Amino acid sequence: MVQFFTLIDAASLGDLKVFLGRAARVEDGSVRLIGGLGVLAAYTAVLTPKGLLDSTPTVLGLRTFALGSPDAFDVVVSIRALLDRLAQLSLVSNSESGPIDVPLPPPATGVAWAGISPPRGGWEPAGTLPSNLLESVARTGIAEVAAAVPADTGEQLVHRVRSEVWGRDLAEEELPELRPRIPAGAAFCAVSLGFVRRDDEDVRVFVAGPWLRLTLRRGHVLVLVRR
Repeated sequence: MVQFFTLIDAASLGDLKVFLGRAARVEDGSVRLIGGLGVLAAYTAVLTPKGLLDSTPTVLGLRTFALGSPDAFDVVVSIRALLDRLAQLSLVSNSESGPIDVPLPPPATGVAWAGISPPRGGWEPAGTLPSNLLESVARTGIAEVAAAVPADTGEQLVHRVRSEVWGRDLAEEELPELRPRIPAGAAFCAVSLGFVRRDDEDVRVFVAGPWLRLTLRRGHVLVLVRR
């Protein structure tokens, strides 16, 4: 089993740290790390269903990073545990310009979403979205969830409200011609993970079977729509 992976420089280390920090604020769980062919793919879950009758879509955020090592690996680890290791490395890496070895935490177990793999190829173009639409939908949904969920609300009610808000179609009124339909949770994911940074950016939409992909300059949003 691979014990560490190698990022190419301190800038990549900082980018990974920021990405995981944002992910931990949304869903303090696990990250799936897939390495191979000089690329690290880091997947985090923003929305996931709770049981077979839950219609919440699975919404994942994806960032890729250049690797300085050729070893292939696929592991799921705690976001917090990996952040602790990145924080320790940051203390000594600021003066370094070369590759940085990142030790892997112990694997996490029982992470259901990590067993569902988005396709690596076969994506077909399905149109574009303006990035300011993602920003608007996310901010409106966040405010709606906050207003509907008072303090000390039970986890089950919180999940139901989030499922209703983020399961709605993203562009039902703004872009009625867009197919496939995209859940608003994709906008929440893109904004929460820091992928939306420019109002004038076109967001490219792709489809592969039941999976949707929204591609921005800073990352990807992957959605498994439950039928």
